[in-house]
Amino acid sequence: MIPPSIEPEGVALAELQTLTRADLSDVVHREIGLSRADSATMVENVLDLMCAAMSGGENVKISGFGTFVLRDKGERVGRNPKTGIEVPIAPRRVLTFRASNMLRDRIAAAD
Repeated sequence: MIPPSIEPEGVALAELQTLTRADLSDVVHREIGLSRADSATMVENVLDLMCAAMSGGENVKISGFGTFVLRDKGERVGRNPKTGIEVPIAPRRVLTFRASNMLRDRIAAAD
């Protein structure tokens, strides 16, 4: 169970459809006591650091949460389902997320 103290102000987590940057900075503001501007800057800095690491080819692991993994996919042949014509699909890098066991257990327990 998530403590009510980390819920965004005025909104129960059960009512949230999407957790936003503003929600994260609001929680940082209330829990740590930083100003709203400093809280927003802190959240932005963390997200920027994660983006920079992944842009540089590094995986990002957040203990107890999960791992953002970059995978290189090779070139392959696809098929247009309408015409059946084979089309080459260019090699690309994709980002996947692998949830930690702790996160999986918490999600399963929430159902």
